[in-house]
Parts: sequence; structure tokens; C-alpha cells
Amino acid sequence: MDLTLYNTLTKKNEPLARPEGGAPVGLYTCGPTVYNFLHVGNYRTYVFEDVLKRTLKLLGYPVRHVMNITDVGHLVGDGDEGEDKMSLTARRENKTAWDIAKFYTETFLSDAKKLKLDFHPVGNPPRENDGKAVDILCRATEHIEEQMAQVDRLIKKGFTYETADGIYFDTAKFPAYGALAGGAHLSGLQEGQRVAMGEKKNPTDFAVWKFSPATEKRQMEWEYRGRMGFPGWHIECSAMGQAYLGDTFDLHCGGVDHIPIHHANEIAQAEAATGKSPFVRFWLHGEFLVMNKAKMAKSAGGFITLGDLETKGFDPLDYRYFCYSAHYRKQLDFSWEALEAAKTARSRLREKASSLGAPADGDESRAWGERFQAALAADLNVPEALAAVHTALAKIENRAQAAALLRAADEALALGLFESKTESPLAPELREKFQAYLRSRETKDYASSDRLRKELAEAGIVVKDTKEGSTWSRR
Repeated sequence: MDLTLYNTLTKKNEPLARPEGGAPVGLYTCGPTVYNFLHVGNYRTYVFEDVLKRTLKLLGYPVRHVMNITDVGHLVGDGDEGEDKMSLTARRENKTAWDIAKFYTETFLSDAKKLKLDFHPVGNPPRENDGKAVDILCRATEHIEEQMAQVDRLIKKGFTYETADGIYFDTAKFPAYGALAGGAHLSGLQEGQRVAMGEKKNPTDFAVWKFSPATEKRQMEWEYRGRMGFPGWHIECSAMGQAYLGDTFDLHCGGVDHIPIHHANEIAQAEAATGKSPFVRFWLHGEFLVMNKAKMAKSAGGFITLGDLETKGFDPLDYRYFCYSAHYRKQLDFSWEALEAAKTARSRLREKASSLGAPADGDESRAWGERFQAALAADLNVPEALAAVHTALAKIENRAQAAALLRAADEALALGLFESKTESPLAPELREKFQAYLRSRETKDYASSDRLRKELAEAGIVVKDTKEGSTWSRR
């Protein structure tokens, strides 16, 4: 079975050709700018990209996956103006920019494990496409030479010009500029509306290298052509993507907010530098998570982190299930009620998984498995794939075959359905209440046990009584 995906570049669904000779698919996903905690809206994009990767593997495509860490060069304004986000956070938290990058990179990787993202980077990979199906994490600050080399090529080919604050790409010299976003966006880029012109020749021009202010020594800066400075935000992704995947490769993913600026600029500088087109064959973009009809954004201040969900008693995989309630190209409305419903649905699947016993393939499990795969192969239609699983579990009478289907689905959707649940210890006051509940059951003081059960439930603790005894779990 082959995979069909919606290509933002061509604006249509297209089959993904398998690379010749069994070579891995080249996949580049835009990683985080590590100046703050990521919010759950950010993680919706990473979940969609993880489903893509798992689906590729399910359908027999080996994957070479590159993800960047932006730890320098991402300015506050999209128009290459304002302060570096890393420096801004460093000053606010009274730390070095390097400390900020290290801390927030580690928190991102910790969250990625909690969400079961299938990303296990190798150490010190060669900076070339050696054809191996591995995961590569690349930090912008560790690839300054590659970025300088790409700027050199752009200068040599006449695609840049210099201003007082940096070296800019002249988009007028690249006729295909903006094909990814479309003309409607470009026509809206008028001076004073979306960008500050300064010395720019065109509203869409962007910095490939920024000069450090003469009156300021930055914590993150490098000498280039006799002046101190730092790379523009967009140059890192094209330089590192091409370093590890080649001048052209298969798949590039990100959020829809990357389409009009970041990804459009990546294409322009990459194709101008190499003369090869297309830079990437398939561009995939995930839609926003919205709350109160607005995109969740760190710049707006009121965002929700994965840690916030855990504090309220949700497993990160409950959020992953919630992400599956809408197709990745449709906006998804966040609410605590919807997340609670996702938690309940996932809990029921976990209970089903624990009750089915050992898996064994059969005609029914294979038939339903094909329906599940077909939904994923049709532009990652996870809601339809999940619906097929629920329908199958209601219809398959053979428990072993039902277990086989559910285990295969869990491999692709990563919901932790067959993992034993571990609970963090109860707080002392709740532990004492649970012990009092057990004592009241032993003495047949049912009025007290009912009261204690209710009090525990109000604190989010569910008590379950069985023939073997009473147990508790978090709601």
C-alpha cells in the first residue's frame, strides 16, 4: 500500500514515490526555538509529524529524519527586526543564552518522550547523506559553518545585497518566490502593514546574516567576512537539511504559520544556492490548535503546557488522543471538556487492551487492519483510522484477533494502550483517606465508606472494588 499526501506546494493530493534501491525517505521537520516551554498547540504539529513517520514505517518506507533546534537567530519580529528571542529570555531569567538553549532543549526532549514521539537521535552523525535510516537532531549553533557556506554561495551568485544591519536575500531575483504561499499573501505584504522596510529593496526580502550592533557584544555571535554577526533564522533549516538529506529531498513538515515566510524563504535560498529544484518534493503543514477562536501562541501569553495538563491529572497521551479528533489539516478547538472526553475514550481502549489477552492474527484482524492502514495512507486520516478500530472492536468476536488489531493500531498511533499504568504516590492526606476507606469497608461501615469514596472522587481519585480488594486510580 502506498501513501498519498496533500502537498502544499502543488495544492493537491499526490502519491509518495518510494526512493530507488530501498533508500530511506528524507524527512525534515522544523524543531522548536528553545527560548520558552512549548505549548500544547506546538505539540499538535509534532504529533501529526510523528503519525506521518509511523505511517511511513507501517507502509514499508524506511525514514531518515532530521529535526533542527533553533538556538540562535530567531528574532521577535517576522520581518527580521527586534531582539533575538534567546537573548530576550536570557536577560529576563538572568542566565546566559547558552543556558537558556540547554534548559529548554532538554524540556522539549523530555516532553517528546512523554508524547511517545518516535525520535531517537544518533550521536555525531556524518554531515552528509550517507543513506542510513536514522534520526538526527541538529542545533543551529553547531552548524554555523554550513550556514556561512550557504550565504557564501548566495553572495557569489548575486542573490544578496548588504545593508547596515545585515546581508539580505533579494527576492526579486528569484522569480518563483512565494509559490508555496500563493499570490494572495504576497500582494498583502505592503510596507507598514506586515513588515518594516528599512533598507530592504522589497517587502519580502529577508536576512540570511545579521550584523551584531557595533555598540553591543552579543553572547552568540561569530566572525563572518570581517564582521561579527549571527545567521538569519531561515538559513539554518535549508543549510542543515541539505547537509544531512542532500540538495533535494522528499518531505518537509511544519505548522501552517511557516508557509508564507519561513518555508517560502527556505525554498528561495536553497534553490538559489544550488540551482536545483525542487528543494523539497512534498511540503506538509499542520493546522492550528485554537482556544476561544484564537491560535494558541506564546507571544499572547496565555498558553497551556504539557506540564499544565499533567498537573490537572491528564496523561500526555490523553492529549495525543485528543489530537486525533480532527484531521491534521483542520483546526482543532481545545477545551478541557474535550480533553476529558479524550481521556475517557483512551482509558476505555486501555481497559479493552488489558482484557483481550495474547494477540493472534486472523482473517478478521487482517481485514480490519487493512481498513485502518488505508485510512492512514489517505493523507493521514487518523479520525477515520481510529473509527475503524472502534468499529472493529465491536464486531470482532475472537479476542486474540481483536488484540492483534489493537496492538497494530497502537504501534501507529502510540497511545500506550498495552503499557502497564504507573501512578505517582497519593498525597499524604489522600493516602490517609484511602486507608480509612479500606478500614470502613472491612468493618462494614458503609456510610463512612460511601462518604470517603465521594471525597476521594472529588479530589480526582477513583476507587474500584473487586473480589481481590480495592484499588485507586486518578481520573
